[in-house]
Amino acid sequence: MAKIKKSIDEKVFDIANYVLLAILGILFIYPIIYVFSASVTKPYFLEIGDMVLFPKGFNLDSFVAASKLEGFWLSYANSIFITFFGTFVSMIFTVTGAYVLSKPELKFRKLITILVVVTMWFDPGMIPKYLNFRDLGMINSYSSVILGFAINTFNVIILKSFFEAVPKSLEESARIDGATQWQIMTKIYIPLSTSALTTVSLFYAVSRWNGYFWTMILLTDDSKVPLQVFLKKLIVEKDMAGEAAQMITQSSLTSPQSIIYAVIVLSILPILVIYPFIQKFFKKGVTLGAVKG
Repeated sequence: MAKIKKSIDEKVFDIANYVLLAILGILFIYPIIYVFSASVTKPYFLEIGDMVLFPKGFNLDSFVAASKLEGFWLSYANSIFITFFGTFVSMIFTVTGAYVLSKPELKFRKLITILVVVTMWFDPGMIPKYLNFRDLGMINSYSSVILGFAINTFNVIILKSFFEAVPKSLEESARIDGATQWQIMTKIYIPLSTSALTTVSLFYAVSRWNGYFWTMILLTDDSKVPLQVFLKKLIVEKDMAGEAAQMITQSSLTSPQSIIYAVIVLSILPILVIYPFIQKFFKKGVTLGAVKG
């Protein structure tokens, strides 16, 4: 089979596309490489700005110092707890909600869907939301960040579209056999939606793990704060220290800045480790989840 020759316009488009993607790739990957390099660079070279991209004066003392920081491992455990249970609760609400909205026989389905989608564009605002949490007695409680942000409308729409793409003949056969809606959802829709469920779970997990602002506002006890809030406090303390910070020499093994970079690396490692294993589901889930609007 002979290959179809591309026109000049198509070739120019392909070249421009590759160049643009290469530039974007560099822009995205540079900060990651820089952070990893800074975390293993000797503090002296880091402080004088002698490191551009790759490590200089390799050492791992900043990681050792970071692991010994008071509250570090507790905040790490808090992040794992919030991410795991938060993602679990979010998936329960999202799956059940998307399944119901995907049913044509649902009364007022279009109106309910519109009301759900409207929340993507209109937000009640920070102060009303905080007052709501306060009046419900959820301040300084894990339930505030787990239940209060359990559903993302975009993720509901993704699963709704995916469920609508499942062949109706499978559901009709199950109904003839006497299956209930719960059995149809758990035995047919969920097993056929592994890629979409994995994709949405990743969205929720990343959002939970990187959650910073509302966890800082709602969790007032230092023993409950996640890793991102712990990192923010480190950065603030470093900035407040200013010139009072220790003088960095060529013999210094650590510095406040190098320790911060080490904490950043430790905070992004879980996502970087998990993503390669679910990448194939992620790609398929996003593509198939957008089949229908």
